Amino acid sequence: MKLRKATMKILMSVTVMSLLAGMIGIVFSAPQEETVAIKGYDTVAYFTAGKATKGTKDFTFSWHGMTWFFQSRENRDLFAASPEKYAPQYDGWCAWAMTEARKAVTDPEVWKIVDGKLYLNCSPAAYDKWSRDIPGHIKKADEIWLKMQGEK
Repeated sequence: MKLRKATMKILMSVTVMSLLAGMIGIVFSAPQEETVAIKGYDTVAYFTAGKATKGTKDFTFSWHGMTWFFQSRENRDLFAASPEKYAPQYDGWCAWAMTEARKAVTDPEVWKIVDGKLYLNCSPAAYDKWSRDIPGHIKKADEIWLKMQGEK
């Protein structure tokens, strides 16, 4: 009987200590960092300056689980007011890869605006393939992206 009580006390102590350790771990765990969108390039600059331009940590905005960098307060404010207007399609994944149902990290220097929408590609070679039938590839990639979004 004494052995059973001693065993129960030990089990209870271990359980309480495990719970406390878990809570302390939760309290002291570091917050997860958001992903930097399009390698820190200013997505608004593609539209306003007509070129790929690095943003700065001085002007950021959080959207879609990513941190977006901008080169000016004005660009950040334009994005904040209408992110869908300025954000690259497919959350910045490669437009060509999306036609193959793949997510590939893009090269922000390889881009094109089509019908007011920004498309990025992962390389000049991918851009060359994508540009052979831009309307057809956009249609196909859009359909795949919608399916991917539904699977989340």
